[in-house]
Amino acid sequence: MLERPPQFKELRPFYLFPEINRRKEAFLKENPTVELLSLGIGDTVLPLPRVIALALEKGAAELGTLEGYSGYGKEQGLLELRTKICSRLYPKLSPEEIYISDGAKSDLGRLQNLFGGNVRVGIQDPTYPVYVDGSILQGVKNIELLPCTPQNGFFSEIPEGLDLLYICNPNNPTGRAYTREELKVLVDYALKNRTIILYDGAYFSYIQDSALPRTIYDIPGAEKVAIEINSFSKMAGFSGVRLGWTVIPKELKFQCGYPIKEDYHRFGCTVFNGASNIAQKGGVAVFTDEGWAAIQESIQYTMTNAKLLKEKFEGEGYRVHGGKNAPYLWIETPGRQSWDVFQEFMEKRHLIITPGAGYGPSGEHCIRVSAFGFRKSITDFI
Repeated sequence: MLERPPQFKELRPFYLFPEINRRKEAFLKENPTVELLSLGIGDTVLPLPRVIALALEKGAAELGTLEGYSGYGKEQGLLELRTKICSRLYPKLSPEEIYISDGAKSDLGRLQNLFGGNVRVGIQDPTYPVYVDGSILQGVKNIELLPCTPQNGFFSEIPEGLDLLYICNPNNPTGRAYTREELKVLVDYALKNRTIILYDGAYFSYIQDSALPRTIYDIPGAEKVAIEINSFSKMAGFSGVRLGWTVIPKELKFQCGYPIKEDYHRFGCTVFNGASNIAQKGGVAVFTDEGWAAIQESIQYTMTNAKLLKEKFEGEGYRVHGGKNAPYLWIETPGRQSWDVFQEFMEKRHLIITPGAGYGPSGEHCIRVSAFGFRKSITDFI
């Protein structure tokens, strides 16, 4: 009989967001008339802009015709989509360095297969849970959590000699967006230590300050040390459509000099048949001028929600971070266990938030509040 792989025993007994749903459903079962405002998981709520929805509709309809039917697509994704992404976001790179995926979370998991378990990994703490759990599943034993707290400005000192460094910017959950100077510190570190930065930029489109970098490749030298993973989910409302992209520059190489993108391409061809043809047609529409303008309206809607919520909690005396260049508020609750705060907010305020402990040890005594919600529900809560 097969034995259970040891790395599964090292995972926490539950993943954060299903546990939130479990508690929510249990509460509603006992209180069926209560209406909860869910600002916990951070799922998008606004309908897709019409230009994007029509592109998805057209892509689906074309599959019903002899002329428009398409089977398997290229594993790397539609060249048209990769070209548009490159043109709008990465003018110094080429479409050959862009890989279309079925979402950033999926690609974060696949990427870890490139590096194996015999690596020293640095991860921001608090952090998106998949960075830690995905590393554990790859058999990584040497995981160093790098505390990013209000006391150090959410910018941790980095120990020498890391092989991989996970960075989420703007950060989920803290809402912190790094400056150009701060990203330069990280790139310089990686160049010196021959470290690979796995840079999650899923919330770049929420950056409001034009002085802040929107991609790590705005920093000279990053193309030699960084892989950028990105997503249509929060940017364009594709959380249920599933579409993302990963940038692996040609200059990024293993210690032996072999290009990392070559192994990633080979691995992808083995385990991945490409993102949905229909979803990619919608992705092309996102990067048209009309589609790009339309998603900015949704982004501004969410950021107005963030402003209103920030003012609400600050008015109650809470110390609030984020909400200016990211759709999340990181709220300090000194001396209180975050799951206790979760339960209290749900039962007494009928508000679902996310307990900071779910993001790592440095997240305790904080909660995360998402700005993804309908305006009327938020103004009613306020």
